[in-house]
Amino acid sequence: MLKSSIFLLPRFPLSSPSHRTICFTKMSTAPGPLSPKFIPVETSEIISVSKSDGFRFSFVSYNILAQAYVKSALFPHSPAPCLKWKARSQAILTVLKSLGADFLCLQELDEYDSFYKRNIESVGYSSIYAQRSGQKRDGCGIFYKQDCAELVIEEKIDYNDLVPSIQDDTASVDKEANLPAGGSKKLESKGDVSLKNSRADRGDLNDPRVRLKRDCVGIMAAFRLKDPCQLIIVANTHIYWDPELADVKLAQARYLLSRLAQFKLLVSDKFDCSPSVVVAGDFNSTPGDQVYQYLISGSSLVGTLPESSDDMPVSLCSVYASTKGEPHFTNCTPGFTGTLDYILFSPSGDIKPVSYLELPEPEASDVQVKIEVVKELS
Repeated sequence: MLKSSIFLLPRFPLSSPSHRTICFTKMSTAPGPLSPKFIPVETSEIISVSKSDGFRFSFVSYNILAQAYVKSALFPHSPAPCLKWKARSQAILTVLKSLGADFLCLQELDEYDSFYKRNIESVGYSSIYAQRSGQKRDGCGIFYKQDCAELVIEEKIDYNDLVPSIQDDTASVDKEANLPAGGSKKLESKGDVSLKNSRADRGDLNDPRVRLKRDCVGIMAAFRLKDPCQLIIVANTHIYWDPELADVKLAQARYLLSRLAQFKLLVSDKFDCSPSVVVAGDFNSTPGDQVYQYLISGSSLVGTLPESSDDMPVSLCSVYASTKGEPHFTNCTPGFTGTLDYILFSPSGDIKPVSYLELPEPEASDVQVKIEVVKELS
């Protein structure tokens, strides 16, 4: 699902819409992307600043579903013509271009070199990309408008780096002790994928070196905004999906914040500034679970996970939670409907949400059509 919001810097007011949204269309044989609408944040302080010397930029986050994972057997609720690469690629490209965002953070991005890079860059963007480890074909990409931002420095986040940190530890990870509060085994199944089949190649999960090696990645970069000259750090990531490995997801979240803190310190020292931070991604975690709580507080109840001695969590808050509340869902499938995707920002006085992308409600007609079609197929 597609989400969006706008940020603002007081002295150098900066507004950026960030969206992570899935646009549901009525079930037809031809893709017809919806045109989402931005809703202003009803805050007089933000509005007054944004009307004076503020700088606005738009920011989008979107899990586009890698074509490598698109199989009709896994998505029986979707019309077969919509699953074909020729149709999907053009529909996604149409949505991305229509948004006109200054920053696009895409997850499950495959066909990067063969399709997305040249087609999106042809309309004024540059981009950076981090492919998943191992044999995985997708990854995370950040596209940015050349007339809005200049890339200063970038780093890849490879969550497999967690493995060497415990190579001398032969103790197994206690899976049950590290499950998110309230339990999460029922959550986060995306689509109609058979859990039994998708978990078949996970290996010996009692071995921490196997358990932590999930081939997930992220990417972060510092950009100099051209009007005004202001540095901002943008991070994009995709956390592991399986709710039975909630401890691994939390380990990845902790590593993300640790790397972000180190990167922010590097940028601050090198350019003598205090950059704002925006983090987007598919976190495969619902509001209230331990991963979510850690991301917005920098603390958790779990103490058995590998962590860096330099762990300095970055203070973050959710755009949607701080404005209208988290959406009812960012993922809507027969197997699971709920919120898994977020745009987070550093809640300092330097950056404020100004507007956000309106997301569909459960009772929306296009969502109801989807549900009705699914019931007919089941």
